[in-house]
Amino acid sequence: MAESMPRTILITGCNRGIGLELVKQLLLKPTPPEQIFATCRNPDAPQNQELKKLSAKHPNLVLIKLEMTDSASIGKAAKDVEKQLKGRGLNLLINNAGIITDSTLESVNEKDLLHVYMTNMVGPMLVTKAFLPLLKKAAQAVREAEMNWHKAVLINISSITSSIEKVPETYSFFPALSYRCSKAALNMLTRCQSVVYKEDGILCTAIHPGWVKTDLGGPQAPLTVDESVHGILKVLCALSEKHNGILVDWEGNTIPW
Repeated sequence: MAESMPRTILITGCNRGIGLELVKQLLLKPTPPEQIFATCRNPDAPQNQELKKLSAKHPNLVLIKLEMTDSASIGKAAKDVEKQLKGRGLNLLINNAGIITDSTLESVNEKDLLHVYMTNMVGPMLVTKAFLPLLKKAAQAVREAEMNWHKAVLINISSITSSIEKVPETYSFFPALSYRCSKAALNMLTRCQSVVYKEDGILCTAIHPGWVKTDLGGPQAPLTVDESVHGILKVLCALSEKHNGILVDWEGNTIPW
């Protein structure tokens, strides 16, 4: 039996890595989403040709310009998506865009912390606020349905390195202090969102995609992008109310805060 997809999905940071692979795998599903909104800073940039080629081939893929740290850009993107939806809601929002810098307790400075925090935590918060009315609309369309990705789901891509409990296991091989702190803050945001947005029927979950061979993860990472995204999509299709407000990995295992 073909895996059933949400009707409408928006993913941030789709020009490369996990975001781009999510788009690719969703498009290849036997019954793909009716509309996939793929955002990046500049869809027309030379480095985004692969994404542009996909949009030319698949009419259900719409490229949206969105700068995570620019509230005006986010607001315009939300209006553009709302027009494309033509009265429908948004079933799934994946806050995937993020950055990482090399920083330790010794090398980190104010500029680095604020830059990473702005992209990895403030950005997802602003994006979610802008698209929240569309998530609510999707949830209201099937008010009595249980929470799952066909109704309305908010996903924040986090990391195992955000886990305070796991620091003794992970810090030595992956310090990245500013990244860790920003993702820990994103976890708190996810937990708060899960409490408040549950009243609207919106499920909120943070996902650790694994240590992946991307520009962020590096070539030494054990997971390929294909493996990570395949796992993420399996987790997404199995989401239920029990996953609301927790951090899980790409295999569905719960990670302690």
